[in-house]
Amino acid sequence: MTDFLWRKDGGEAGPDEVVMEFLAGEDVQLDRELLLFDLRASAAHANGLAQIGILDDEENARLQAELRALAEEYRAGRLALGPPFEDGHSAIESWLSERLGALGAKIHTGRSRNDQVAVALRLYLKDRLGRLQDACVRVATVLLERAQRDQSIPMPGYTHLQRAMPSSAALWLAGHAEAFIDNAELAALVRGWLDASPLGTASGFGVNLPLPRQAVAAELGFARLVLNPQCAQNSRGKIELQAMAALAAATLDLRRLAWDLSLFATREFGFVRLPPRYCTGSSIMPNKNNPDTVELLRATHAVVVGAQAELQAVLDLPSGYHRDLQATKAPLLRAFRGGLQALALLPELLEAFEWQEDRMRAAITPELFATDRATRRAARGQPFREAYRAVAADLETGAAPDVEASLAERVSLGACAEPALELLAERLRGLKPTAEAPT
Repeated sequence: MTDFLWRKDGGEAGPDEVVMEFLAGEDVQLDRELLLFDLRASAAHANGLAQIGILDDEENARLQAELRALAEEYRAGRLALGPPFEDGHSAIESWLSERLGALGAKIHTGRSRNDQVAVALRLYLKDRLGRLQDACVRVATVLLERAQRDQSIPMPGYTHLQRAMPSSAALWLAGHAEAFIDNAELAALVRGWLDASPLGTASGFGVNLPLPRQAVAAELGFARLVLNPQCAQNSRGKIELQAMAALAAATLDLRRLAWDLSLFATREFGFVRLPPRYCTGSSIMPNKNNPDTVELLRATHAVVVGAQAELQAVLDLPSGYHRDLQATKAPLLRAFRGGLQALALLPELLEAFEWQEDRMRAAITPELFATDRATRRAARGQPFREAYRAVAADLETGAAPDVEASLAERVSLGACAEPALELLAERLRGLKPTAEAPT
């Protein structure tokens, strides 16, 4: 049986293999996504121990070299993380002890697995929220570029899935672009909110060592400390939930955009042609060409909010660490893995789809100009409600509609004639790339 970190000399045997399999669950496999962050935090912790004399310079140098070697071997696929280790934290101490003897066991001085996983998760979330921000920026950039190119393409606008007013491809594209700019800014806000190091709070009560917490936090790139040890433990799950909320906001807009594309690509609409690489066929119906990619993009939001609900359900706990919190890791990693993968597909798809302008123009029928007619009457002094009723009573009256003229009259800021693309681009330029390498 593996020599677990918590096993005591001369103590009782403890859980057998069946119970340990239940206790460990898939934790060690999940830690594969966190191991490089854990190694990075371990290196900073060792530097902190050297600052207060727990390690001498030669010991710290040897530990730093082995931690770098472990990271390199892991990235290269020469180091496997899995059973019989209980988790990634146990694996790191075991590997260091195998290579450095008693020196390897010094790495855990002044540290608990509680603050070890807490700091690894915060480093992971900073990285993933940075990637989320960058992904949203890339999506918004492509949407704005297409809006600039496609300003002359008219289309019907919809409410309640019914044709409502003349609109344009540029307005549709810029609307989704602004939503993804919002999402990028939200990711940055949440990233800043959780940018605090819990390392040095140990199991939730601090330690009787003068750990240089500020210096270690600065080495890891944190903006500040989680000061109170209990708060460090109580933030487990809470920070993950807020990070997933930022991800869910982005995938909500992804779902809406994918919904639009799937509708526009139907024969009934016929506004959009999706490239063959994003479609599949039917196993029985030779005539089918299915928009599977946009449908699964649409489903991504359900995966993310399902993971949110799973994580939320675990958090009905009193203060302090509880083993229940182990169950928050799987939904978090699953949500970010799937969400970021989906968002990464979107820019190329948005570049590649084709508008079917003839179908879009043909769908702009005379009654869609009714609001324009009522507004013109109101602009000439007629009370709007009277104008509204007069136009509603005779929708077919009036000159043949001119869609270009209608769109040119829409001069309110953000509308078809004044799409505010440069103002949106200015917001984009204010969002700097943030994704970090994990080591």
